[in-house]
Amino acid sequence: MTPHIEAGRGDYAETVLLPGDPERAQWMAERFLEAPRCVNRRRGALGFTGRFRGKPVSIQTTGIGVSSFLIYAHELLDYHGVKTLIRTGTCGGLSEEVPLRGVVISSQVRAEGAISGQVFGLYQPAGPDPALHALALRRAADLGIACSAGLTICSDVFHHPDGRARFDEPRALGALAVDMETSALYRIAAQFGARALSLLTVVDHIVTGELTDYSERQALFTDMTRLALEVAAES
Repeated sequence: MTPHIEAGRGDYAETVLLPGDPERAQWMAERFLEAPRCVNRRRGALGFTGRFRGKPVSIQTTGIGVSSFLIYAHELLDYHGVKTLIRTGTCGGLSEEVPLRGVVISSQVRAEGAISGQVFGLYQPAGPDPALHALALRRAADLGIACSAGLTICSDVFHHPDGRARFDEPRALGALAVDMETSALYRIAAQFGARALSLLTVVDHIVTGELTDYSERQALFTDMTRLALEVAAES
């Protein structure tokens, strides 16, 4: 048991998928895992453990943003002995090459917020585990899941006074998408010597102004979840 997770040692698998939304965590567990059991309810951050194609896999809610994400990731890595973290999150599209509802694999992330600098002391780009990244690309092709791989941006702020203009520089760098957790994922995994990969689904598009409706959110995550679980099963 940790300050934010009520599960005991051994309740989590060595590979954990990390959605931000507890409703998504429950949907993923009930739809895709064999014999899922809830191992955490504290603060509504639902966590589940089950099996996918015979391999133990867990799913843990992280909440929104770097601060919340780091709490759960740290406790999973430090206390529960987790070795692999796969984010299954949402993002905003920054490139016209990335369609609404598309899947993005973060090949590199740049942090534009203060928290990453305070915690890790740097703002340099970070990246995923190379083997997980290569496996995700290969399995996406095998499964016929269209995805884009490239640079993503991680921000501490969702509602920003500069609006879309704040993304002019990241777009000029070729950034595909923006989320609020991936830099924390890659940095803390490196700190603990763990493996990490961030898979994202585009739920709103900064360039086109398109939005998905929240009512369709869970159905949108089928491809991303399948891909994450295939990577988890084979890694």
